[in-house]
Formats: sequence, structure tokens, C-alpha cells
Amino acid sequence: MNKTDLDRVQAYLRRIFGSDRIVLLAPAKPGLSVELAVNEEVIGTLHKDTDDGEVSYALHITILEEDLPPAPKPAARR
Repeated sequence: MNKTDLDRVQAYLRRIFGSDRIVLLAPAKPGLSVELAVNEEVIGTLHKDTDDGEVSYALHITILEEDLPPAPKPAARR
């Protein structure tokens, strides 16, 4: 993806999620994935797909179990 693609998709993501803290990080080497960061924490990757002249972008977000809050304890039986 080129800089124009990244800027356009980043603007779209910021608008629909209502946050300027979303940043797309260009890969250090060509061919690697674009990373999606929020508050400087990488949470996913972005891929561009061109098929029969149509362009789409796929966003994959990864949530690690260790980043989640603790699960609520089951209610005690009476």
C-alpha cells in the first residue's frame, strides 16, 4: 500500500471509530503487513485486496487473553 492508501484508510477508521488515536503504521519492508495501532499499541493488521479491478481493505484485530479484564466470578448459589 502506498502513503495515499494509508492516509485514506486511516482517515476512514478515525471517522467511523471516532478516535484520532488510531494510526496505521507502514511496514519497514515492502510486502509486510500494515499495522494498526491505538495509543501506540499494535492491535491488528491491514491488508489490501485487488480483485477484478475492485479494491477492498481487510482489517484483522487480535485481542490477547492477557489484555482482557478478569472474567466475572459466577454468582453464588443460594
